[in-house]
Amino acid sequence: MKISVEGVKSFIPTGKIESLISQQSHIPESRIREIIAKSLDKNRLEPEETAALLNVTDPELKQLILAGAHELKERIYGNRIVLFAPLYVGNECVNDCVYCGFRISNAECLRATLSQEQLVRETQSLVEAGHKRLIMVYGEHPMYSPEFIAGTVQTVYDTKYKKGEIRRVNINAAPLDIEGFRTVKSVGIGTYQIFQETYHEETYGKLHPRGPKSSFLWRLDGLDRAMKAGCDDVGLGVLFGLYDWKFEVLGLLYHTIHLEETFGVGPHTISFPRIEPANGTEFADRPPHQVSDDDFKHLVAVIRLSVPYTGMILTAREPVAVRDEVLRYGISQIDAGSSIGVGDYSSHDEESRKKSQFVLGDTRSLDDVIFELAKSGYIPSFCTSCYRAGRTGEHFMEFAIPGFVKRFCTPNALLTFAEYLYDFSSERTLQAGLELIANETAKIGDANMRQSVQEKLAEMKAGKRDLYY
Repeated sequence: MKISVEGVKSFIPTGKIESLISQQSHIPESRIREIIAKSLDKNRLEPEETAALLNVTDPELKQLILAGAHELKERIYGNRIVLFAPLYVGNECVNDCVYCGFRISNAECLRATLSQEQLVRETQSLVEAGHKRLIMVYGEHPMYSPEFIAGTVQTVYDTKYKKGEIRRVNINAAPLDIEGFRTVKSVGIGTYQIFQETYHEETYGKLHPRGPKSSFLWRLDGLDRAMKAGCDDVGLGVLFGLYDWKFEVLGLLYHTIHLEETFGVGPHTISFPRIEPANGTEFADRPPHQVSDDDFKHLVAVIRLSVPYTGMILTAREPVAVRDEVLRYGISQIDAGSSIGVGDYSSHDEESRKKSQFVLGDTRSLDDVIFELAKSGYIPSFCTSCYRAGRTGEHFMEFAIPGFVKRFCTPNALLTFAEYLYDFSSERTLQAGLELIANETAKIGDANMRQSVQEKLAEMKAGKRDLYY
């Protein structure tokens, strides 16, 4: 694949962002309340408004922002949390990103790519645990061509095991050309996710010295090409710790605005992991712009308020205590029961760390995470109905912006949670989960929908599966 950035221009206004960060300070409380109120009316914020929230230092105003983010999440998404797992297919890579354990110059990285048989075993292990949604992850290497990616996705979809199967596969892989995106889209992927890593172009150049990823513009234009190829669900992300966190939040917002203005629909998800230690990677042990837990909570809340209808993914990079708290401030998706060593779900290789990109902070099992979510009043969801019913991209926004998604999402979350409980859970999780389902079903305001959900739950208890709206 030949990389060409002819005609591509950056839509990240570096000077404007730096100016906003320096100027939007000492904002009066009344203005902060106005901005939060605008977001609670389900309007995306402008960069100037987001910068004002980012620059808040007063503890009481920070609490207002956190409370606003929590309320907004409840209004749009309810108390459900969508669950998924990462599946690392291969860690061969031709890039030399200084912060990454997969970089080509890292002699301590044990290279591996799943064979067809290994991929089936990995999928079976994930299905056996109860997973329904995956994000498949690939290094950047010629061997991971669009045809290779499409083939591995098809293998996962074709793998039926015991009581389950994978119903949605998202992708985290290198940017492709338009034809490559079409090839991957053709096998029925969900979201195609590309992390820009950092939106600060000068820093980007220093951290990506060689390989295809060294082109800032090729990567920045990646999701435009994906959208042109028909991938209408795309995901943004940065790796916090590479540059100033306020700049990166505004970079995410400008990317969102660009997609909205160009294609009429913004990103389906935004991810915001902090850099974590990686095998043989000294840079990751002491990142130059390390983000504190307090700043991390603040940036998550500000992102939630800035883009009300975008899903927010909190990864298992974060320690349990941080994950438990940050869930309150706008998170809609988390991974659970995760392993990031190539082949680690089925083989439990002792050298898994050498095949991993970084170190996880939350290593709890899927069942443990689900039990804790249920006890905390969250509805664990494995829902894939919007994807399978064609409610994606612009169609998703048609439902989401008026607030209709909650009408679909809560019933579907309850149904997929019940399916997990009956087929995969431990006894303690079963009891906690059934109690939660009974309480949440009783709260459904529409009597007809409540009755319908109760009927489907009864069908599920009797053995029927894969019920959704």
